[in-house]
This record gives sequence, C-alpha cells and structure tokens, in this order.
Amino acid sequence: MKNRLIAFAITGLLTASAFGVSTPTPDTTKKPLTIQQRKHNQQRRIHQGAKSGQLTRHEAKHLEKKEHALNKEEREMRKENGGKLTAKDRKKLNKQQNHLSKQIYKDKHNAKKRG
Repeated sequence: MKNRLIAFAITGLLTASAFGVSTPTPDTTKKPLTIQQRKHNQQRRIHQGAKSGQLTRHEAKHLEKKEHALNKEEREMRKENGGKLTAKDRKKLNKQQNHLSKQIYKDKHNAKKRG
C-alpha cells in the first residue's frame, strides 16, 4: 500500500512537470519597455509603414510631427528635473506614447494607401 502511494505521487510529479506546471521562466515575465525603447519601436513602425505603402506621405509626416513633439516634451521634462524623469512625467509620457501607438496602428490599417 505504501509503495503504491509513493509510485502514485512520483507519477503525479512527473506528469505535472511534463505539462509545464512549474514556476514561470524569465521569458514569460517581461519588463515593460522603457520610454527610449518605445520611441525607437514607434519610429521603426512609422518608417516601415511609409516604406511599405501602408502610410501615405501625409500620414507619415503627421505621425513624425507628433513623435517630434513628444520627444521635445520629454527633453523639456528632463531639463526641468536635472536630466531625470519623475514618476508623474513617465506616466504622462507613457499615456502619450500609448495614444501615438494607437494612431500609428489606425493609420497603417485604414483604407488609404500610398499611390
């Protein structure tokens, strides 16, 4: 009886580990992107959209203008705080980057195509 319980417990452990019921690996817990990383990613998306024709010249120019304004605002925030961003500044920039990201998506997936 005792041997059966041990065998059953071992079988259960092996089955659980075979199906990946273990602690999460570092790959599954990603850190959020930094402001710099998001800026580069969004710039790449705008460039790719213009290159592929998903963005018209006007859409790309408009998105670039918004991106430039966001970068300027970040520089000013850093200048006010000795080169650092406060938590409030990061939150504000993140919200603005989210808005710009959605705008990039909308412009890339609308019916307008470069000619």
